[in-house]
This record gives sequence, structure tokens and C-alpha cells, in this order.
Amino acid sequence: MSKLVTIFGGSGFVGRYVARRMAKEGWRVRVAVRRPNEALFVRPYGVVGQVEPVLCNIRDDASVRAALAGADAVVNCVGILNAVGKNSFDAVQAEGAGRVARLAAEAGVTRLVHISALGADRDSDSDYTRTKAEGEDAVLAAFPSAVILRPSIIFGNEDGFFNRFAAMARMTPVIPMFGAATRFQPVHVEDVAAAAVKGALGQAAPGIYELGGPDAESFHDLMKGMLHVINRRRLLLPLPRFVGRLIAFGFDVVQAVTLGLIENKVLTGDQLKNLYRDNVVAPGARGFADLGIQPAAMGAVLPDYLWPYRPSGQYDAIKASAKNLRKA
Repeated sequence: MSKLVTIFGGSGFVGRYVARRMAKEGWRVRVAVRRPNEALFVRPYGVVGQVEPVLCNIRDDASVRAALAGADAVVNCVGILNAVGKNSFDAVQAEGAGRVARLAAEAGVTRLVHISALGADRDSDSDYTRTKAEGEDAVLAAFPSAVILRPSIIFGNEDGFFNRFAAMARMTPVIPMFGAATRFQPVHVEDVAAAAVKGALGQAAPGIYELGGPDAESFHDLMKGMLHVINRRRLLLPLPRFVGRLIAFGFDVVQAVTLGLIENKVLTGDQLKNLYRDNVVAPGARGFADLGIQPAAMGAVLPDYLWPYRPSGQYDAIKASAKNLRKA
């Protein structure tokens, strides 16, 4: 284990999968996070001492420089969906990404993988997508040989998309929707992690890769498929955009007034903008095929982790089978 990789945001949804795969490759893994005491669960990903969480604030040069010390490769998985306090979109996704790349180049790091997002656009009116694009520009300016990954919505055990709506379906007979016709191309977290590892190992050519799964569906159809998996019938209710603006404005005001003590985890104005933009891989873009990865289909993965939301949980299939026997 002579090689060392630093993974910024390595305890997050995507980062933990990258950390596990890098440990299996025999690398020492440094997981750079804001709260290392909450990231101790990454240690069992390798043998004793192989995977270690360390304190790092991506907004601070000295902190990032210390996390990079001695690293051979770097993977930046840091990203936010809601700006709270000093962790603004500009500070984290634009300036933070550029800081990691600049200091990695200064430290002599040989490989850098940056996880961005599909739809990154420097001219967007969404702070999220604009700063993702600005972060890419800053990374390439400081580290031209970087591998940049742009995944669509990522699904997996700990995702905040299918889990969120499945939990909603368990509590309410109606699932409200904004941007029901918007198309997405969900990608499995394991496939994104595999792509990041290829970049860290030098098995991917420098440049930008757009990562989408084999299924491109509308938001409405994704919810319909999710309901089928959890065996529940719910009304999918598309709502007009102005209703979303009112809801987002209300929760954004609460977050602002409380100085972030009450975080808007329902719907932000910035998130609403992106719900009306298709999020699919562009024609001709480099992607999984160029990395030698066959992405997993949603239908093969969703039942593995959405079963707790079924009416009888893990016993749902057994009860259905027993019901059929009684009918027979």
C-alpha cells in the first residue's frame, strides 16, 4: 500500500463508494471531511490504518494543503444542493473546486478526478449548475489533465431521490410533482464510483465524461416505476410552476431568517429551476462506453434497497405469495 489517494467529501453518498473501491485496489485512503468524527464508518473499508478520515475545510487553503500532503491521486466529491451560511455555491463548488485543483498541482499530485454534474452551464440562472461549470473551468485551468465526471441523478442505497419520494409515498396518498415531463437519466452510484476509480488509477483519458444510466425517463415515469417497486398506488399530481415558486420562496425565507438553523430541505428556488431542465447525456459526449463500464439499469437495483417502503417490508413478496395460495 505505497500509494495514497485523498478523497474530498469521501464520507458522502458518492465518496464512500469511491473510498471503498480505492481501498480494494490496495491504496491508502485519506477521507477529507469537515466532521471526521462522523466519518469513522469508512475505516472498515480497508485493513487497520488503511482508510482514515481527516479534518478538512475545502474553503481554506491551509486545510486543503494539509489533506493533500503526500497524495498521489485526488478525487473531489464535494458538492451541495442547498447553500447554507458560508457554504455557498460559489465558495464550495466554484472556488473550492479550483482550490483543490490548484493546490494539488502545486503538491505534485499526478492524477485528479473531479465530480461535477450533468447540465453544468456557466450561463445558467441556477447557482448550482452555474457554479458546477465554473468549478470545472477552475479545475482545468489549474490541472489540465484532470478527469471530470458529470453524472445525472445518482441512485443507490443512501440516495436522496428515490428514498425521499418512497418515504413520501409511505406517508401520503398524493405525490406532488414539479417538472413532471422533465427527462432524467439516473445512474447507479457504484458506476459513478467505478468511473472515478478509473480516473484515479490513470485508466481514463483526461477530459469530461457525461454519465447517464441506460434508462432516460420523465420525472413522472420515474415516480411511476418507483411506486411499482414499492408496491403502492399513489396519485402523481403535477403542479403548476408558480405553486412551486411560492413553496420554495416560503422555505427559503425561513432558512434565511433563522440564519440556516432551519435548513430548507423541502424545495429551494434553485432546485425548482433545475426540475424544469432535461438532465440527459448529450449526443456524442464521452461516457461510460469510453471508460469500459456497462451501467446498471434502475430495475435491477431499486428493489434491493427500496423494499423497506413496501407495505410489509421484506415480507411483502411472501404475503403476496401466501395470498395467491389461499385463492388457489
